[in-house]
Amino acid sequence: MRDFVLKTAFAVVFITTAIFSAFGAGKIVFQASCPLTVAMGEPFRVEFQLNASPEDGSFQSPDFAGFDVIAGPAVSTGYSFSSINGSMTRSVSYTVTYVLMPQKAGNATIGAASIKVDGTEYHTKAQPVEVVNEGQSTGGNTPQGASEEQARPQQQANTTKIAPEDILLRTIVSRTSVYKGEPLSVMFKLYVRVNVVGFEDVKFPSFNGFWAQELDLTNQRVKRETYNGKVYDTQIAREFLLYPQQTGTLTIDPASLTAIAQVVTQSRNYDPFFGPGHDVYNVPRKIQSQKVTIDVKPLLAGAPESFNGAVGHFKMSAKEPASELAANSAATYMVKISGVGNMTFVQAPKLEIPSSFELYNVKTTESITSSAQGISGYRQFEYPFIARAEGNYDIAPIEFSYFDPDQHQYITLKAGGTTLTITPDANSSGNGEVVVNRHGMSKEEVKLLGRDIRFIKLGHPNLTENRRPFLCSNLYWALLVGTGVAFTAVYLMLRKRIAESQNTALIRGKRANKVAVQRFRTAKRYMEEQNLHAFYEEMLRALWGYMSDKFNIPVSNLTKENVREELHKRGIREEESQRFTAIITLCDEAQYSPMASARMTDVYAEGVDFISRIESAIKR
Repeated sequence: MRDFVLKTAFAVVFITTAIFSAFGAGKIVFQASCPLTVAMGEPFRVEFQLNASPEDGSFQSPDFAGFDVIAGPAVSTGYSFSSINGSMTRSVSYTVTYVLMPQKAGNATIGAASIKVDGTEYHTKAQPVEVVNEGQSTGGNTPQGASEEQARPQQQANTTKIAPEDILLRTIVSRTSVYKGEPLSVMFKLYVRVNVVGFEDVKFPSFNGFWAQELDLTNQRVKRETYNGKVYDTQIAREFLLYPQQTGTLTIDPASLTAIAQVVTQSRNYDPFFGPGHDVYNVPRKIQSQKVTIDVKPLLAGAPESFNGAVGHFKMSAKEPASELAANSAATYMVKISGVGNMTFVQAPKLEIPSSFELYNVKTTESITSSAQGISGYRQFEYPFIARAEGNYDIAPIEFSYFDPDQHQYITLKAGGTTLTITPDANSSGNGEVVVNRHGMSKEEVKLLGRDIRFIKLGHPNLTENRRPFLCSNLYWALLVGTGVAFTAVYLMLRKRIAESQNTALIRGKRANKVAVQRFRTAKRYMEEQNLHAFYEEMLRALWGYMSDKFNIPVSNLTKENVREELHKRGIREEESQRFTAIITLCDEAQYSPMASARMTDVYAEGVDFISRIESAIKR
């Protein structure tokens, strides 16, 4: 029976070894890991990890010069075996661990270790370690001449006290001097030298004067750093990308939080069997970062006409429509702006098209990514238009200007530019007809208008009256005149309505107030939902759309100067023009401002009152 058990165990071991050997083939990795920075007098771990089974006794430890080995080598081995859809895989982990204590401060190196696998020798890379001398700590020393029982309360009191430099919160900015619209990053970094188990009352600043966007810190890891001669475990609490919206000296207020540090102390109750116990205390410590000031410089004077606030590094490309189009057909002009900077604020460049073309609302698509260097990606603008009249038309290149903060100058980019040939409408009959009130009429028929009535007989017919008929009576003439007047009135009214229905500008002007009211209602709903970005965007649509519809200003020519000129033509006071400019500027600046939520009610009331004043002034 004993021989049978031994044979069975041997068979199992043999089969298992064979399976692992058959399916364990893979790239062998042998590497060392240890902290890059340690404090003088602080023990730390060094691990040598291998993903295979080594030969017995083949591991050779490095020369730990400059370190004392206080524990190790401790060897651990792990195996895992899996079978998925008939495919067998296995993994092996072989780890050798040492606990070292640095002998002196300075830069030291842990040499390379070696190991053999199937006759092949593998080596780790040397690991540099910085040893920092933080000074001697006397918090836990026993006073000279005092017994252990007498010193224990003193040790506990000293240990539960956390030094001010044990937990720090710092505000770190990428730069302190920028141009208006130039991005900078600000991070709030936590430095700890004790065990922190939680945080309370976390408050971050509101960044007045900046447009702020929080960055993703999902893949962040805890790191060890040296600060003021001490070694800390560091982690970024929050990181933001800031875009200054005004010039001058702006202040980033401090962030604050309460860190809950966990302190383990020796218990006063001494157990004669188990020895001294331990007590755990949660100690709250309120910390605050420093205040930082940013010098925001204004952009240089002499900005090009095509500059609309873009700051950074950009490039532009254009895709023109086909060079030949039929009249009354639609086409699209496409412009793509890509780069790094305040990409969110990049607006559609102005497209100059002939007056016989109808340009519709620009469609915008984007793909942007935020990082500490700024917002990168692209914004693509599509300009749909319809060519109404045939002929050859030159489309000028599109211009886009931005400010380069590195070169301290404006840079103008040009793209596109083409000649469009507009051919006759393919849907027309092509037989020489002209259009009169939407009804086809040949040129010959037009010439006959006015001479298509022929008289049968000329001269007096010498007819005698048999009786006084209704025809030519007073009642007849009264009815005839009344019918003529009524017919003329109906004809003029119908003609006016037909003309108005064909006058798109007039219809738009009459519907301008109604469309604006609908948009104000939508903006009010966004305001009640505290949707800051959507509210200001809808307010801008309401104001710009009202001016475009009311004064028949094409979207491509819709600027503050053109609106001011149209208001002046209609005798509206200059104060109202300045009021419109102020409201538009406030909406543009407040659209991304974190403090703008408190001003939404005022902006809404100001916009509604302005439209009402313009309507009243025009009706007079």
